[in-house]
Amino acid sequence: MVRIGSLALDRSIVASLGKNPVNSAAGAKKLGADILELRIDLLDSDARQALLDVKKTGMPVIITNRMREEGGAWAGSEDERIRTLVSLLPLADAVDIELCAEKREHVVEKARSAGKAVIISTHDFKKTPETRVMTGMLKESFEAGADIAKLAVMPDSLEDVLRLLEVTLHAKGAVCTIAMGDTGRHSRIIAPVYGSVMTYGYVENATAPGQLRVDELRAILKLL
Repeated sequence: MVRIGSLALDRSIVASLGKNPVNSAAGAKKLGADILELRIDLLDSDARQALLDVKKTGMPVIITNRMREEGGAWAGSEDERIRTLVSLLPLADAVDIELCAEKREHVVEKARSAGKAVIISTHDFKKTPETRVMTGMLKESFEAGADIAKLAVMPDSLEDVLRLLEVTLHAKGAVCTIAMGDTGRHSRIIAPVYGSVMTYGYVENATAPGQLRVDELRAILKLL
């Protein structure tokens, strides 16, 4: 079973933190999150200090520095983005790097050397690709060194969501799959039933379209 820190992933709830990460981290713990994701690209404060502060919760922490092309807010250069991410690896439990990132291999290598879990992610905010393409994206992520392959897509229909769930069910390895937006909102609860090892929620403000609050996710997953 794949782990982030000491936590074995099993329908685990990740609280995504942007602005005001310290208060959000404390709130996430109260709401029932299992893992924290620190979105470096959304921070107004020093990233290193923010990471040190959120680690005081005792919860595993994923770091990511999302590029604009995949829904992030990083405004600096690509070299600076990767350099910032890698510099924080020793303090984190896992790193999330995009499959399309030019220096993905460098991040994966550094994470492996530091003994950190690797999430390789793909985000498509415009559509849900064909089933074979989604399957290929997950396979490519694993081949690139992912412990967890993450795929977030934008559905136009419930049929699109069903195709993503089918891909999730038959995935070879630990995956995190998300159908974004209002049409895919329920996937954040249903995808874990089909094998998604993690689902993402918010504490104060959503960091992706269609997110549910952490305590809402916890309550419904408990019922399931």
